[in-house]
Amino acid sequence: MVLLSALVGTGAQMTLLILLVILLAIVGMLYVGRGAIVTTFIVCYALTSFVSGYVSGGMYSRNGGKSWIKSMILTASLFPFLCFGIGFFLNTIAIFYVSLTAIPFGTMVVVFVIWAFISFPLALLGTVVGRNWSGAPNNPCRVKTVPRPIPEKKWYLTPFVVSIMGGLLPFGSIFIEMYFVFTSFWNYKMYYVHGFMLLVFLILIIVTVCVTIVGTYFLLNAENYYWQWTSFFSAASTAIYVYLYSIYYYHVKTKMSGFFQTSFYFGYTAMFCLGIGILCGAVGHLGSNLFVRRIYRNIKCDKVFCSRLLDLSGFIAMPSGSLASCIDERLKKWVVHKVGQAVPVCKFFRNGGKLVKILFPSFHGMLKKCRDYFVI
Repeated sequence: MVLLSALVGTGAQMTLLILLVILLAIVGMLYVGRGAIVTTFIVCYALTSFVSGYVSGGMYSRNGGKSWIKSMILTASLFPFLCFGIGFFLNTIAIFYVSLTAIPFGTMVVVFVIWAFISFPLALLGTVVGRNWSGAPNNPCRVKTVPRPIPEKKWYLTPFVVSIMGGLLPFGSIFIEMYFVFTSFWNYKMYYVHGFMLLVFLILIIVTVCVTIVGTYFLLNAENYYWQWTSFFSAASTAIYVYLYSIYYYHVKTKMSGFFQTSFYFGYTAMFCLGIGILCGAVGHLGSNLFVRRIYRNIKCDKVFCSRLLDLSGFIAMPSGSLASCIDERLKKWVVHKVGQAVPVCKFFRNGGKLVKILFPSFHGMLKKCRDYFVI
């Protein structure tokens, strides 16, 4: 949970960062000199570190995490250190080839100081605030301590397939825009349509959330409750398709050759795809989390069982609808398994559309076990 919280927090920060930089580009503040966009990215990343700490700290605390310092350190250093590792490798190659693209040592020191004295303290502050303001557990229903076994499912409902297929539609929504972005990066052409980029970015967020919710619904429908990492990877797989497109762009649209140019192209593209993957994964996980909490908040099984259990009449009150028919079959199987014989079950009563009654003749002691069995 520490790693997932750090990734989701970093992705929420990246979402705000990209949105802020695009808005600054639309206003026209990023053409004051060479390297203005890179400088804006670094400064805005440091100033938005509070968001990553807040989201990560609140999520980790809500899930019962105790090592919040470890979560905070991982959140503040995960993406910067990954980028630093890739940048250090590429900078070593540039120095070896005596290239002007090598980053000066003084610039690296300045970036580290910005991270150490601005980004890290803001992430710490955000973690503390997130733990205290939004860290209280707020599960919409009671969770059983003993996890139920996950039944076997078809191959297309496995988490791996759902994760791989989940990135196709988000990538399709940004496919055309990727051509112009790569052209501005590697063919040194100016990019001016930032308003269109903002529209594409918003479409990417909406499509990612919708696709991830559909994948999460398929998993829950298959009685697989391990949706957290699957929802993240289902959206983060968009970065895989972006990287595959970069390979196509390298061979078809560019004339690069040699180890130096190839390493720079694929190294910086990997850094770009890493950010895209964390961003989309965080957006998809947060959307799926809201969806799961919403649907389980609407299920009243636990409250109905606690308030309408009638031992004298031998009735169990349950919600009506498709859930009731599903519970009918499971209840029959459970009784046959426990008692060794089938127990007659009466018809459903949907007066008012609220309750369903299941009759157990002479099995009053079984009612409490049935209530524990059907608590979600």
